[in-house]
Amino acid sequence: MRGERKKTTLRLTLSAILSALGVILLWLGGLVQIIDLSMAVLVSFLVVFAVIELRGKYPYLIYAVTSVLSFLLLPANTAAMAYVLFAGYYPIVKGLVEGHLPKAAAWAVKIVVFCAGVAGALLLSEFVLLWNLSFVWAHWYLLFILPPIFVLYDVVLTRMISSYLLHWRDRLHIPDL
Repeated sequence: MRGERKKTTLRLTLSAILSALGVILLWLGGLVQIIDLSMAVLVSFLVVFAVIELRGKYPYLIYAVTSVLSFLLLPANTAAMAYVLFAGYYPIVKGLVEGHLPKAAAWAVKIVVFCAGVAGALLLSEFVLLWNLSFVWAHWYLLFILPPIFVLYDVVLTRMISSYLLHWRDRLHIPDL
């Protein structure tokens, strides 16, 4: 009983640290506009770590806490919006889909989820941020241009996960969480 409580405390503490680090990195992405989307992708790797090592509810908690804090604490920030609308939850979706569906079906679901995230960003821009309607409609072409970039992101993410599992996990001596 006591050992399980210690593991739960360790998982929760690590989740809080990863969430705080995610907010800091998104803040840095907001400071330097050139790296804003790169920071959203980098912060998504924190969720990947949680999916692999913490499992269960903790990746969801990290995504939720980082998302809420980034919207509350950061000024209007492209990195935070990219994280909330796609990069933050995608590692969770990837883990669920690839573990339960055949490869072709998994790719179809992942592309639909990505396009839904882009459409959500455009709708958020129009109806919540109240950007100019013609500006938003002029960017619907992104639903057709961005999927190849998404496929590249997914392949890189898969390779990073494989590298972590095959090489880095043992070298870092991560305890069983």
